[in-house]
Parts: sequence; structure tokens; C-alpha cells
Amino acid sequence: MLAREKAGVLPERLNEMIRGYMPSRCILTALELDLFTAIGDGTNAEEIGTRVHANGRAISMLLNALAALGLLSKRGDQYRNTPDSARFFAQDAKDCQRNGLLHTANIWHRWSTLTEAVRCGARIPVHGASSADWTSNFVAGMQRNARDRAPLVVEALGTTGVRRILDLGGGSGAYSIAFAKASHDVQCEILDLPEVVPLTAEYVRAAGVSAQIGLRPGDMLHDDLGSGYDIVMLNAICHMFSEEQNLHLFRRACQALAPNGRLVVQDFILNPDKAGPLHAALFSLNMLVGTDAGATYSEAEYTAWMKAAGIAEVHRIQLPGPSDLIVGRA
Repeated sequence: MLAREKAGVLPERLNEMIRGYMPSRCILTALELDLFTAIGDGTNAEEIGTRVHANGRAISMLLNALAALGLLSKRGDQYRNTPDSARFFAQDAKDCQRNGLLHTANIWHRWSTLTEAVRCGARIPVHGASSADWTSNFVAGMQRNARDRAPLVVEALGTTGVRRILDLGGGSGAYSIAFAKASHDVQCEILDLPEVVPLTAEYVRAAGVSAQIGLRPGDMLHDDLGSGYDIVMLNAICHMFSEEQNLHLFRRACQALAPNGRLVVQDFILNPDKAGPLHAALFSLNMLVGTDAGATYSEAEYTAWMKAAGIAEVHRIQLPGPSDLIVGRA
């Protein structure tokens, strides 16, 4: 190790970071090909290649890499899913996460444009980024992230005195669903883009809370938001917008609150110097390559926007995991 250091050899920790995309890309390609479903109960590379319409030589190389990663087992020329890949990646599995993970594959394609995006300061168009499949995968990805976090948000905010909630950009409806299940007295309204609302309706129907959740297609930056809400929620929304857009949105949201109502932001919160935490700093780049003007922001920025919108009392609630709540009371 001393000799390597003296010779100026690149440290292995840096090599690992630089090569970190390789295992990720193997898995994402397998998911895009729906390879784990094609394997079924086990078969050889030639048959798998036929099922996924892939080159025989190339699919063998990918299968071997996945076996080396521990996501497939190989005996002779036969490949089988491991318990994890069968449970989470095969399309017909009860706990299948493939559709949500395909959103990560879409993100990977955007991240491939990072160099050019940094040069010009704006996202680079990516083919297929606005397709119906892209939207469906995006909502599934958000559901995967929100399903476990939603009960934590409900617990942190409580349901006492809460009767009406406006869920802006509610996506899969995970947070409204969690509130509806926590209290039969709560009525939620989800406002999201017209192409998202039909997808939201399916999640709400499957959760059995359609009587408590209304759906409205619209644009949160321009359409009327209504009034008299005890809570207006912005879960994983603000990072999609610029500073000016967020201030504008906060002002509109405050006008929709009932007296003593709360504006709730859940997002990745940067440290005051914006050099961490790591997830929030990386996600800011994710917004560079994926949105027109989005970024991640600090607690001080959220507090300033809320106060400029007319909210005097602002505080932060820390949650387990990478995101926290910023709560302002009207």
C-alpha cells in the first residue's frame, strides 16, 4: 500500500466510485429487457436471448455478469433467478419492483447527458422522456419511494383537527391514502397533471379509499387551488421547480389554507453550505439533467419562501431516511 501510494497509483476507493455505474447498468439493462421474467424457472442463454429478442453472444455475457453479481445462479449452461431477483425483478412476482425501477433506468439515460448539461446549464432532451410508459414508470417509482414514508409523514403531522387536505402533485396518492387510512374524518383532494390522474385513480381504488380521495387534473402553478384546507402537501415537488416558481407556489398554497392551516414540504434538504448531505447534493444534479430549472434547496431557503408567502411559524421535522419535512403554519 505504501509503495502504491508513493508511485501515485489511483486509490481503489476512487476506482470503485468511478466504476460504480457498471453493476448498476447491468441490472438496469436486465430490467429493461425484462430478463428476470424471461428466465422463468430456469433455462439456457440461447432460449433467454430468443425470449427477450437479444443477441445470443451478448446475452450470455450479460447473464454471466449478473451471476457474478449474485443476482442469478448458474449451473452448467442453465441460469436461474436468485430468491431476491425472483421476488423483486420478475414481472409476475407479488413484490415485483420492476416498473418503479424502470424509472431509475430512465434517470440513467438522463444522467448520461450530465457533462453537456453542466456545460450549457440546462437539461438535454432525451428521446422518449415524455411517453406514456415513462409517465407510468415515473409514478410507479414515486409509489415505491413513498409507500413506506407516507405513514411516517402522517405520524409526524397527526390527524387531530385535520379534515381537508390538498395534495399537490400527489402522483400515486400514497400520502393521501395514508391520511385516509389513518382517519375516516379526513377528505383529501389530489391535483396532478391530466396524464397522471388516471394512474392515480388506480392506486386509490386499489387502496379502497376512493370515498375519501378526490382527483382533479390541473397545473399547480396556474390553476385555482381552492380554499379552506387544513393541510396543503408538497411531497417531493419543490425540487422540480426554480426558486421563483417555489415562492410563487408557496404564495398560492398559503391562500388555499384555512386559518391555522399548515403548508407541508417534504424534500431532500441541503446543509447550509449546500455541500451535503450526499443524497441531496446528488439529487440536485438529477434535477439539472431532468428538469428545466429544478434543484435541491436548504432549510433556510424553504423558510425564507414560506415567510415571504405570509407564514410566520416555520419549523423542520426530521424523518428517518433521506428527506425531512418543512412545516409552516398560517
